[in-house]
Amino acid sequence: MRRRQFLEATLVTLGAVVGPAGCSDDEGTTPAGNTNACSLTADEAFFPQSVASGDPRPDSVILWTRVADPGLADMDADVKLEVASDEAFTDILTIDGAASVSLQAEAAFDHCVKVRLAGLSPATTYYYRFIYLMGTMCMVSRVGRTKTAPAADADVKVKFAYLSCQDYIGRFYNTHLLVAAADLDFFVHLGDYVYETTGDPGFQNTTGRTVAFTDQAGAIQLGAADKPYYAAKSLDNYRELYKTYRGDKALQAVHERFPMIATWDDHEFSDDCHGATASYFDGAKDETDEARRKAANQAWFEYMPVDYADPEFRYDASASYPDDITIYRDFTFGKHMRLVMTDLRSYRADHLIDEGGFPGAVIVDEAKIVEVLGAVPAIAAPYVDIETFQGGAYKTALTAAAAASGYDAASITGKLSVAWINGVLAAVADPIAPIDVADPTLEKGLAYVDVGKSSYASSIGSRYLVIKDAFDALAAVSDADSSGATSVVMGATQEQWFLDTMTGAGETWKIWGNEYCLVPLQVDVSTYPVPPSLAHSFYMNVDAWDGFREGRERILATLSDLDNVVAITGDIHAFYAGIPGPEADLTKNIVELVGSSVSSGTFKSLLESQVANDPVLSTIPLAASLAGQIDNLLNIDLNPRLAHMNSKENGFVVVELDGTELIATYTSLPAAEVSTDYTGKLDDLTAKAKLQRFKVTAGDKGLFMEVEGAFKRWDPTTRMFA
Repeated sequence: MRRRQFLEATLVTLGAVVGPAGCSDDEGTTPAGNTNACSLTADEAFFPQSVASGDPRPDSVILWTRVADPGLADMDADVKLEVASDEAFTDILTIDGAASVSLQAEAAFDHCVKVRLAGLSPATTYYYRFIYLMGTMCMVSRVGRTKTAPAADADVKVKFAYLSCQDYIGRFYNTHLLVAAADLDFFVHLGDYVYETTGDPGFQNTTGRTVAFTDQAGAIQLGAADKPYYAAKSLDNYRELYKTYRGDKALQAVHERFPMIATWDDHEFSDDCHGATASYFDGAKDETDEARRKAANQAWFEYMPVDYADPEFRYDASASYPDDITIYRDFTFGKHMRLVMTDLRSYRADHLIDEGGFPGAVIVDEAKIVEVLGAVPAIAAPYVDIETFQGGAYKTALTAAAAASGYDAASITGKLSVAWINGVLAAVADPIAPIDVADPTLEKGLAYVDVGKSSYASSIGSRYLVIKDAFDALAAVSDADSSGATSVVMGATQEQWFLDTMTGAGETWKIWGNEYCLVPLQVDVSTYPVPPSLAHSFYMNVDAWDGFREGRERILATLSDLDNVVAITGDIHAFYAGIPGPEADLTKNIVELVGSSVSSGTFKSLLESQVANDPVLSTIPLAASLAGQIDNLLNIDLNPRLAHMNSKENGFVVVELDGTELIATYTSLPAAEVSTDYTGKLDDLTAKAKLQRFKVTAGDKGLFMEVEGAFKRWDPTTRMFA
C-alpha cells in the first residue's frame, strides 16, 4: 500500500470479517494483519491521549490517535489500524481488503493520525485500535468504540449528550465520569474544549492542576509582573493544551466510548474573540493576529476527529484566513434528526461597543439618531462640543483634571457627554458650575457612558452589563448605517447555507448546534438602591446573540416559521431553557435548551468574580449581592422567553428523540464538586447529581418542563409553567 498522508487520502474502506484473530491482547501475541512479526504490547505511554472518533455518518466515521515516542524526534511513525465487530477483537474486519491498514503519524502534524473509515453499515457499533510498530514490538492503544449514524430512512430513536466549557485549570472532569457511564449514540461538543490561558485569576483557578507551556517565550504573558500567567500563541502552545486536556482519563473515557461531533467557541483561540482578534487588553491595543488564529486552527484540525467536505482536506497554514479551514457542517440521523453545526466566531463582526472607547465621548449624535430612527429615544442624553462650549472653559477645566481623574488629556475633544463632564468636575471639586442637563437647547445623543462604560479599556459596558435601551438604539443606528454589517455573526455564505439547510431539512427535528445564548438575558436593577448610573435594565452579555440583535432577528424570523427547530446551546455556564423568536411576536418561536459547563466556573460565580475585580462595581455594596442572586434578577417580565434558570451548577444534557417527541434531561452537579476528584467513586458522584427534564412535542412549538412528575407548558404571557 502506498504511504498514507495525514487526513489526505486517508479514506479507507471496511470489508467483511477476516475471522477469529486467533490471538488476544495479551503481551507477546501477534496482531492479525501485522505484516511485521512483532509482539503485541499494551503500553499507554505511546498513546498518551488514547483514541477518539467523530463525525459519524451512516457509512463512515473519523478515527483518531496520537503517537508519542521520544525516539521519533522529527521523524514520521508507522502505525497500523485494526477494526473489529467485537471488543475482544476476535472478529477483525478487513480494511481495503487486508486485516489492518498502514498509516503514517506525521511529525509535521504532531504525530497525530486521523482516518476516514468508510464502507460501514448504518447504526452499527465498531471497535478499533491503533498499533505503533517499534522494530520487533507492536505498541497497542486502548480499544475505542464508535457507532455509525442510522440510515436516512430509518425510523429509530436517537440519543445523544451535549457538552461545553471544560476548563482544566484546577478542576476535575466529574461531568465526564457521568457522561461516560451513559448509554448514548454520540455526543456533541459546543465549544471551549480547551482554554487558551494557564490560570487567568479573573475566571480560572490559580492552584491545582494546570497547563505549563514548554514554549513559554512563544506565549502571551498576561497578569501582574510578579504573578504572570500566559495565553497560547504559538502552534506548540495550542498543541500543548490539547495534549494536556486529552491526557485526562475521564475525558478519554468519553472519547473511547462515543463518537463526537464538535464545533469551536472562543477559547479554542482566545476569550471573547471575533475572527482573528482577541480581547485581553479591551481595546488598549490592536490584538488582531492571524498567525496566532491559524496556529489555533491547525491544532484544532490535528487533535479533533472532524470530517470535512473534502475527504482529502489537509490544513495548510499558508492559506489566507478565514479560508484556511471551514468547520460548519450538518448530519442526518435517520428520519427524525438533522443536526446542523455552525461556526459563530470566524466570520462575525466586532463587538458593537469599542472596549477602548473614551467614556465621555459621544458615539452617535442627535443628527444621526434622527436620520435613522426618526426621533430621539428617551435614553439619549445631552452632550456639548467641548471645543466651543462656553468658549472652551470646560475644556480647560477637564484638561486640568485629566491627571487626577486617570484619563488622557488628548481625549478632551469633540462631542462629550454632559453627565460625564459634570461627574469628573465634581470628583475633583472644580469650582466651575455644572452644566444644566435640563437645558432644552442641548442636543442629545449616546455616549459610551450612556451604555454603562465608566472607564477606558473595559469589558464592563462594552461586552458585559450593557445598558439595554442605549444599546438597542445604538444597534439600530449602527445596523442601518452599516447596511447590516455590524450585526453579522455567521457571515453571508454560512448564513445562507445554514438557512437553506434548515429550511430544506425533511427530518422531523432540526437541531441547531449553537455556541451561545439566543434567548435574551436581561436584568433590571432600577428599583434597587444603586447609584443612578446603574439604575437601568442591562444586557448581561453582548458577546453572545444579545449583541447582534438584528442578525438574530433575521435568523429567527426564518427558523420560527419551521416546525420542530431546537437549538442546543452552551457557553454561558448555566442551565437555561426558553423559546427565542422575533422580538415583537411572542406567538412565533423555536425552542432553546442551554446546557451548563462541564467544569468551568458557573455563570453565578463568574459574575461574582467580575464584580469583585471591577474598580467601579467592587465599590458598590449591593453589587456582589445582586450578582449572587442572578437567577432572581433574570426571572422577570423583561425576559418572557426565558423559562428556566439555573446559573449555579455544572453538568450536561442528554437528548432522546423520535418521531413524536424530544426529551432533554439536564444533569446538574453542585459547582463546588469540581474541586473533588470522583474517579472510582461513580456512585457517590451520581448521588450528588440532580435531574430536570424538558419536553418538546413534534408539531408543537411549546416548551414543557417536568414539575412533580407531570409536564407543564411554559406560558410567556403569565411567565409560568402551567
